[in-house]
Amino acid sequence: MEFRGKQDLWIRQKPELLAALREKATIQSVESSNRIEGVVVAPDRLRPLALGRTKPRDRSEEELSGYRRALDWIFSGRPKPIDVASILRLHALAQGGTSGDAGRLKAKDNEIIEIRPGVGRVVRFRPTPAAQTPAALEMLCRRYREMANAAISPPLLSAATFVFDFLCIHRFRDGNGRVSRLLTTLLLRQQGFAVVRYISLERLVEDTKEEYYRVLGTCSARWSEGVNQIAPWWNYFLTILRRAYAEFADKVERIPRHEGKTEEARNTILQQVGAFTLADVRAQLPAISSQLLKKTLAGLKREGRARLTGRGRGARWQIIGSK
Repeated sequence: MEFRGKQDLWIRQKPELLAALREKATIQSVESSNRIEGVVVAPDRLRPLALGRTKPRDRSEEELSGYRRALDWIFSGRPKPIDVASILRLHALAQGGTSGDAGRLKAKDNEIIEIRPGVGRVVRFRPTPAAQTPAALEMLCRRYREMANAAISPPLLSAATFVFDFLCIHRFRDGNGRVSRLLTTLLLRQQGFAVVRYISLERLVEDTKEEYYRVLGTCSARWSEGVNQIAPWWNYFLTILRRAYAEFADKVERIPRHEGKTEEARNTILQQVGAFTLADVRAQLPAISSQLLKKTLAGLKREGRARLTGRGRGARWQIIGSK
């Protein structure tokens, strides 16, 4: 909450840097949320797909493009309602429109299976039966709205619990994890936590994936009986958000407010993800000349921080160490 109180000042101070952070967060969110589910694309295709600059070629690319469209929908216009229609819309978008059940609740019961060494397939969790899913999802949304309107619970704990219950209901045949991460962004945006626009929560979840699944396993035990633990999940959820704000603060406050254009260009370039062009950076820094941007890129190349492939219009840069 203290970080949220500072974010408006940061946003006013560094509009150019925020443009770079926003683009980087989009790319990382699209990549990480899908990679957690085993969906990956070629490195040179990631950036254009995540930014909507090329058309998808196959199912995996459709899903990455769909996740980007879902993020665009969340951040466009007014905040969206927390209801079943919004959840179905997010699922339809995140699935990329490539599966027959995109935007539809599961038709058959499903189970969460874990493969244990020396044991084989073990049923770790049985979600809500398919026949009960519509009513369970409707009740979840209604109770969240009632709690939010009555202000009877800390907003962040309500949001965290909503996401957890959503995962336990497991209402879709496929795509539950991705929709849960999109819902996290939607809920936090509604509560005014602007960090979700500039730092990828999906990347932070991927970085702590083992802990994520461990906590889910602990807290989902006896969930259907209403006697499960929830504090470990709250701790995990709040820790991810706090890490995001700490990273946001570091990036915004690391360079003095009245930094020179050279340092501003350097910082923005180092924030790039995947292959990018000079035009990509120029669009983020319209007040800085192309000559200075070229000089900065050349300097980073000499330092071994950036590499250049191709020439002319086909020239592409990449920060060494960037995915």
